[in-house]
Amino acid sequence: MCLVQPGANLGPVLSHIDVRTGRWLTGVLASKKFADMKPGQILECWGVSGIGAERCLVVKLPDRPEPIFMRRTGARIGKKLTDLSVLVEATAGTRNLDLVVQGMTLGGYRFDRYKKEKTETGPAGKWRVMAPSPPTLNKRFDVLRPAIDGVHFTQDLVNEPANVLTTCEFARRLCQLRELGVEVEVIDEDELERLGMRALLAVGQGSDSPSRVVVMRWRGGNSPPIALIGKGVVFDTGGISIKPASGMEQMTMDMAGAATVAGVMKSLALGNAPANVVGVVGLVENMPSGSAQRPGDIVRTLKGDTVEVVNTDAEGRLVLADLMWFAQERFKPAAMVDLATLTGAIIVSLGHEYCGAFSNDDRFYQKFEAAAASEDENVWRQPLSKSFDKIIDSKFADMKNIGNRWAGAITAAQFLKRFVRPELPWIHLDIAGVAWTPKESKFAPMGATGWGVRSLSKLIVDNYSDA
Repeated sequence: MCLVQPGANLGPVLSHIDVRTGRWLTGVLASKKFADMKPGQILECWGVSGIGAERCLVVKLPDRPEPIFMRRTGARIGKKLTDLSVLVEATAGTRNLDLVVQGMTLGGYRFDRYKKEKTETGPAGKWRVMAPSPPTLNKRFDVLRPAIDGVHFTQDLVNEPANVLTTCEFARRLCQLRELGVEVEVIDEDELERLGMRALLAVGQGSDSPSRVVVMRWRGGNSPPIALIGKGVVFDTGGISIKPASGMEQMTMDMAGAATVAGVMKSLALGNAPANVVGVVGLVENMPSGSAQRPGDIVRTLKGDTVEVVNTDAEGRLVLADLMWFAQERFKPAAMVDLATLTGAIIVSLGHEYCGAFSNDDRFYQKFEAAAASEDENVWRQPLSKSFDKIIDSKFADMKNIGNRWAGAITAAQFLKRFVRPELPWIHLDIAGVAWTPKESKFAPMGATGWGVRSLSKLIVDNYSDA
């Protein structure tokens, strides 16, 4: 693999390779084909003699490659490499090589544990990298590695089938974070009933898999914690308001909010972040059965408000409502972010390109937006307004769990806002379109993306550390 800036001198490694190949690289760089390439394009060459490589990839860089460009380029490289490969820094002026390797490690992710034939690369990043200063590269990459590992942890969880990742298995895997210094508490159904989390319990009451709430704490600082709340519906049939059969197999990803929270907690622990963070996730399965909740049921939340269940497929907000109130009551956080694959409406609005974001605090949102921009994770703020509240008002309870067909993502956020104390900075991230994609994304193959792990980790480390 050769990264080349036009007009720049070859470094010593590439000069050696150029000689070994009979000036093959010099010929490539002087060719019209290379001259016509756009920055970021990859030229794939086969049968290059003299270096024992089956193929060589030459990547054209712009004169001044920006960090985002280098990370995206690395991701494209990682998606192409399916065997043990060598990355060579091509020119003395090339910078941000650590971001290229980061992109490669993200783009090279594979989920193939259920295939007989497995790829040789994957989350561990088995590439050998040649660079002018390996110690410098290693030091810079070590800063990036915790978030990468967190992303891959999230992707593995989201990609798991629901017959494997049950609510109990999910909780067991989160308990493994104790090995990294994360405090993990698992709350069972009896305790959830005693606490009063009846909205969350109602979602899972039709399933044979027991509902669980898992609390993860990283005590790297002494300030009031940042609370991360995640929806963890391990499979969502829609319940009695059952979904269409077409595409229902994708509903194994409806726990991506909880998986993202778990990935952030792992990232912070691996990086020994000097911050105080609590992650609270609700693990349930939404199934139709004789014991499932029905349209028309009225449930009482932990806060005490009642909800008329108009549609059992609008279940995620019931889970989040109890989790959010629980986190505020127990941990008194300084700020709170919830993540959920909450609505199809946000995909209609923003596709699979942007996450929909809602916030009651401009300053808090701007910090997150800056973190997301630096990590190249797209986010678009949506409105909140009291004018939408009437859509979810109920004649029989304090509110309905769903409105009409209009502004579905917004009314879902308005529902959640009723469970946020007015003085608490809060962001709701509807990740339905970005947590899992039907085709490859910038940094991942088709399937789980791990979106949000890097942005939230950076938000916390940059703005809420005690260091």
